[in-house]
Amino acid sequence: MKQWPHAPIHIVDESGTFMVTAATFKKQLFFNTSQKLQYLEHTLLKTAVEMGWQLQAWAIFPNHYHFISLSPEQPETLPTLIKKIHGSTSNWINREDGIAGRKIWMQYWDSRITFQKSYYSRLNYVHNNPVYHGVVSNALNNKWCSASWFERTAEESFRNTVASFKSDFLKIPDNF
Repeated sequence: MKQWPHAPIHIVDESGTFMVTAATFKKQLFFNTSQKLQYLEHTLLKTAVEMGWQLQAWAIFPNHYHFISLSPEQPETLPTLIKKIHGSTSNWINREDGIAGRKIWMQYWDSRITFQKSYYSRLNYVHNNPVYHGVVSNALNNKWCSASWFERTAEESFRNTVASFKSDFLKIPDNF
């Protein structure tokens, strides 16, 4: 009988643009306060910069997150990036909650984006993910999402291009 892996396979052997989704253990709402969401977002942004990953979009939730990033020349650092984010946030949240050794993160999924249309669709998806999850009616109003940053920093023509790409056909693990 064929053996199936219990976690996603992470093939990170070529630089490029990656989309990552990470989930908490049993989809538990560990990041359930503004302070905890802020810490997770800060850790993601800070660690990405430290490791040379250029974030293009992100969305942070109480039980998962998504991000799209350009890799450095050494894309094989992605697992280390995730380990640093998860290690730091796990230790911090367990100290905050006064619970030692509790498992916070379950796993993550990554995919290398190889087509421009897929890139635009995924950018649109991540920027609007808080709307998809019913957190806000307009993603620009979500503090822990890159939509407002994108609105302030991207050229209007690029924003319009991204917004024109549908994302409902994407197969992204996001049943949170």
